[in-house]
Amino acid sequence: MSRLGNLGARLYRGEVGYDFIRNRKIWYGVSILITITAIIGVAVGGLNMGIEFKGGAVFTTDTKAKISTAEATEVATDASGHLAIVQELGNGGLRIQITEVGTAKANEIKETLSDELGIPANDINADLVGPSWGEQIANKAWTGLGVFMVLVVVYLAIAFEWRMAVAALIALIHDITITVGVYALVGFEVTPGTVIGLLTILGYSLYDTVVVFDSLKEGQKDITKQTRFTYSEIANRSINSTLVRSINTTVVALLPVAGLLFIGGGVLGAGMLNDISLSLFVGLAAGAYSSIFIATPLVADLKERDPQMKALKKRVLAKRAAAAARGESPEDDGPSYRQDRDRGHFSEDTETAGAVVGQRQQPRGHGRTPGKR
Repeated sequence: MSRLGNLGARLYRGEVGYDFIRNRKIWYGVSILITITAIIGVAVGGLNMGIEFKGGAVFTTDTKAKISTAEATEVATDASGHLAIVQELGNGGLRIQITEVGTAKANEIKETLSDELGIPANDINADLVGPSWGEQIANKAWTGLGVFMVLVVVYLAIAFEWRMAVAALIALIHDITITVGVYALVGFEVTPGTVIGLLTILGYSLYDTVVVFDSLKEGQKDITKQTRFTYSEIANRSINSTLVRSINTTVVALLPVAGLLFIGGGVLGAGMLNDISLSLFVGLAAGAYSSIFIATPLVADLKERDPQMKALKKRVLAKRAAAAARGESPEDDGPSYRQDRDRGHFSEDTETAGAVVGQRQQPRGHGRTPGKR
């Protein structure tokens, strides 16, 4: 078995782990800082909306121009009074995109481009895009996002519980905000492809979160019938038991997206790939982060306010204090612990949930009087 596979098995059995729940305030602080930065980026710099949302004209040529792409950009910008985006097509022609121009202005720009590019005006194809079309796309996207959020909350509330639904909703909003903020900060153009990417990452983010929640749901069965673990400790075990799986699925999903973004968009200059690849790359990474560091710790925070969980925590801590005073370890005292231990969820040698990875565990019977239960 590989080292990663061996670590995953030990994490699953609870032999080692990292205390994500105890350090949740650190993750909350990091997320708040990143989210505030993203909001400031959108508020100050704004989003670079594409021609589909602003309206404008797109000029394409099938003939190779006599000037370079950089020179064509300068010519189109001077002729229109707006920043032009020029891309070289596979056949050697050019695609020139200029926002916020009307029909009359588009005809003037076409004549100027014909003279400067050395291409007959009849060989330059001009397409006008109205802003109303982009507005319809945006409205439908917002409607789809709202419906998706409502369905997610209803499903999670039924399949799990309302606390998990609230935590998942906050995690999704967190992921979308960060992704939109990155677009504002780097200045990438927002196109319908970007909208598609944003809607796509919601599914990936929710998948990682539901995997952890399912493990948590299984681990909290008959939780009040034992006094060995608190709810937060069981939540921490759920994160650790699915940690390697979350990392593997995220890395596998990120690799092809990174190829589109850095190789396709950066090295090959295929700018249109940036629209969807950046939203996917940032969203996948943010989704994996939020499912581990935000969603489950939020559930633990909400759940620990429940009177039953408060009482359970008090009993667990009281039992540990009494056992420590006698120089003993807490006893195996309930069917829930025995069943979970037999299924491999809990380890005989694990004193508390969330031990640091690599830390050696002390045997449960250390310091116990021989023959005494």
